[in-house]
Amino acid sequence: MTRTQHSGSAIKKKYTPAQAFEKISHYCAYQERSHREVRNKLYEYGLFKTDVEELLTRLITEGFLNEERFAKAFAGGKFRMKKWGRNKIVHELEAHALTPKCIQKGLLEIDHGQYTKTLKELIRKKLTQTEEANLFKKRDKVARYAIGKGFEPELVWVFLKEIVEE
Repeated sequence: MTRTQHSGSAIKKKYTPAQAFEKISHYCAYQERSHREVRNKLYEYGLFKTDVEELLTRLITEGFLNEERFAKAFAGGKFRMKKWGRNKIVHELEAHALTPKCIQKGLLEIDHGQYTKTLKELIRKKLTQTEEANLFKKRDKVARYAIGKGFEPELVWVFLKEIVEE
């Protein structure tokens, strides 16, 4: 560490580019990261724009950073673990400043059959948990929940009507 900067009560360490690369390469190796996350982290290390851009280029060249790989890991993980729908995943990937091409590649990680199965399970579970006597209000609450999780409204309504009629 070269020196410390005092900002409020927290003391921030300032790294040299070599120290920052050592630290950021571990950060990237631990889990997939977007360019935006890594760029922000490098600025937190007290580096200047030229150093940040050089380190980003080196991370990409050496395979520590790959936005397509990040998109695939993010989309697949959020779908499997948090049961997010495509809309929410796309929105979050856009927030990471990924290109539409990378976002599309990421969405390919979601199996269509598994996607519809997950949505149906989510709807069934929410229907049993929702205490509402009025069927129209109950369906509306369940639909808003599934849409809020990022599933496409038209798909939600098709499956909801299908499940309620069973």
